Order: sequence, then C-alpha cells, then structure tokens
Amino acid sequence: MLPTENRLRRRQDFATAVKRGRRAGRPLLVVHLHRGGEPSGPTVPNSDSRPHVAEGIPSARAGFVVSKAVGPAVVRNLVKRRLRHLVRERLSGLPAGSLIVVRALPAAADAPYLDLEHDLDAALRRLLRAEPTGSAPTGAGR
Repeated sequence: MLPTENRLRRRQDFATAVKRGRRAGRPLLVVHLHRGGEPSGPTVPNSDSRPHVAEGIPSARAGFVVSKAVGPAVVRNLVKRRLRHLVRERLSGLPAGSLIVVRALPAAADAPYLDLEHDLDAALRRLLRAEPTGSAPTGAGR
C-alpha cells in the first residue's frame, strides 16, 4: 500500500490532476500529472483541508482508476495492486506536491507486470520532460 501522505483520496484532487495536469497515453494505461506549486483551488487555513502536507512540504500523491471495463473485481484489484507497487517506487522522482492519476485501460488486465512497468516509465518520462506551463514539447531537443 501507499503511505497515507502519498494517497489521493478526494474527488477534487483527482479532478485537478485530470483537468489541469498533463496527460500521457500508452497502450496499457493513461497517466495524468499535475505538477506541484500550482494552486489546485481555494486554500483554507484549516489543517483538515490538506492532510497530506507534513511540516509545509507537500509530498507527491497518487491515485488509481481501474474501471469495470478492465475486468471483474479480482482482475481490477490485481491491476491496481501492480500499479500501486510500481508508482510507490517512483514517487520520490516526482516534483514535491505533484498529483498523479494512473488510469488502467482494458488491455492492462492481461498484461504482464513488466509491460505495465514499461508503459508507466515511458509515460512518466514524457510527462517529466515536458514543460510545466502546458506547452507542447518540441522535437528540437532530441
């Protein structure tokens, strides 16, 4: 499991990552990344509004979407466990305060662990090298 401070739980956080973040699609999954440092909505000085913030340094947080299109509950839970394990190993490489949502596609149900790992790494590489301003990356830097 992911530590509590690294979990996306609120609907608003999922929506922020999906709507304001960048997206990278792969054959097995789609990754949405909203980099930290950008406001995600109105700030409330209440300590319950941001339980993931420890001593002023927000950690990267992850959430997962595995719909019924992926398969029955046993398959969905297996895919979710695999993705959770993969993301947990990569959270330290994400900018502080980042929100990441990993959405499994139906092909993920039959995919081996290494294929999920390859697609996740490729999506994260693409998102992390992209400009945080939302501009499309150009091919000049290759």
